[in-house]
Amino acid sequence: MSGSTFGNIFKITTWGESHGRGLGVVIDGCPAGLLLSEEDIQQDMDRRKPGSNKYGTKRQEGDKVQIMSGVFEGKTTGTPISLIIFNEDQRSRDYSKIADVYRPGHADFGFESKYGIRDYRGGGRSSGRETSARVAAGAVARKLLKELGINIAAYTTAIGNVKAERINLNERFENPLCMPDNKSAEKASQLLDEAIKNCDSVGGIIECSVTGMPPGIGEPVFDKLDSSLAKAVMSIGAAKGIEFGDGFKAAESYGSYNNDSFYMSDEKVKKETNHSGGVLGGFSDGSNLIFRVAFKPTPSIAQPQKTVNNKGEDTEITITGRHDPIVVPRAVVVVEAMTAVTIADLMLMNMSAKLNNIKSFYL
Repeated sequence: MSGSTFGNIFKITTWGESHGRGLGVVIDGCPAGLLLSEEDIQQDMDRRKPGSNKYGTKRQEGDKVQIMSGVFEGKTTGTPISLIIFNEDQRSRDYSKIADVYRPGHADFGFESKYGIRDYRGGGRSSGRETSARVAAGAVARKLLKELGINIAAYTTAIGNVKAERINLNERFENPLCMPDNKSAEKASQLLDEAIKNCDSVGGIIECSVTGMPPGIGEPVFDKLDSSLAKAVMSIGAAKGIEFGDGFKAAESYGSYNNDSFYMSDEKVKKETNHSGGVLGGFSDGSNLIFRVAFKPTPSIAQPQKTVNNKGEDTEITITGRHDPIVVPRAVVVVEAMTAVTIADLMLMNMSAKLNNIKSFYL
């Protein structure tokens, strides 16, 4: 299968299925000398793992990551880093009834149309569990970026029609929805409780903020910072839309308002506003990088739904098993991970953009 590799220099390849023996990722292009331990990676794995609260799947997975290669005496060696997460709580029997049926909102029909065969146990490669490998890779990229003074923080800004009324990053880990507003999180919890009672699911929005970005990161055409991030983030299952800065509101604006005026401060170029979200012409502009991602409701719901089977017959399905009533809270760290991988890759690509950079290294 193609399409399991992402990146140019800092390159990741994920592998494994939801109900196979395990999942993992191979990271190529990480510089040697980065201090790295399993504990460093596990911090992010624990934020994504299932079974942590009532708004996540009841599947119990420790998601303990193991470093198989690429690290010696606590430092990266510059060779491929291989990480593995073994599955511990598979219940493939939960999916036996849908082996011949296409679940609405899932990749079943597309998978079988493309390959003529599909792993129906939880969706195989298209399962949300694949993101555990991304989070492991993202933790490595995040640690690399911290060495460069770049920090990434994502959080939930909306659950259904309940929006965070303020942003207090200190509160995002104080509630199970990863919302930076505890009062709004309480309202969102009530909405979710009602959806769970009705055997339904809810969507939401995640915002991501990147601080410490130097200007000039990104490429001018196909590998723009925003287009690269869009590809990375939209590859996350259930992601349905992305916007940077003012996003779609910019379509209702005027250039006189939407343009960010420049000024000098401490011999550095600054912006008076940040309608661009930190990206101009595909390059970072030195201000905070801000974007938002919309996620659809979890498609696995315990309500009767009309569908068809692979014999071309109309039928009905009621999905059983263990599923998240909302993907947003657990997707927060996944958005951070794909952001970290993308920026780390573009930072390394940027090193060869100027002749002076190359001469300073070799001469």
